[in-house]
Amino acid sequence: MTPGLSDITRVFARIGCLSFGGPAGQIAVMHRELVDERGWIEEGQYLRALNFCHLLPGPEAQQLATFIGWRLAGTAGGLIAGLLFVIPGALVMLALSFAYVAAAGTRWFDGLFLGIKAAVLAIVVQAVLRVAGRALKGRGASRAGAVRPAVSAGGARCNSSASSGHGARPIRSARRSRQCSGRA
Repeated sequence: MTPGLSDITRVFARIGCLSFGGPAGQIAVMHRELVDERGWIEEGQYLRALNFCHLLPGPEAQQLATFIGWRLAGTAGGLIAGLLFVIPGALVMLALSFAYVAAAGTRWFDGLFLGIKAAVLAIVVQAVLRVAGRALKGRGASRAGAVRPAVSAGGARCNSSASSGHGARPIRSARRSRQCSGRA
């Protein structure tokens, strides 16, 4: 199904209003709307376009939105998708900054912003897991499964060290010390 300009306008306005949490969240929202729900672009095309946008300098989520709009409806579609991807978010951020200046320091407002931070974090984590799962699908699912144990074992490896046998003082190899301090 080829969408018209009115469909593209409506969908990208929605994406622009809902996409917070940085590029990972924005890319996940676009994927859900354009690939999963509407089927306007195929999974493979989406991933290839995303990979290409990662190579280009600048914001890849913005470039991806513009490219998909152009692919669906030419230059007009690209302009609509690109502008509607940015403008609603910019207006929301402007409104939030005015609200923050007006109500900063009040207890209820601090709680509200703490909740917003938690929601944005959840969106970003979900987006990363979803896109990573789809990108690694069919390329050895063991890679994706190996990420979680490796991440959780990394902290344990750095905290554990061998004992010298001369009391409780731990000994750590020079290599392990560099790995744990991030200098490896």
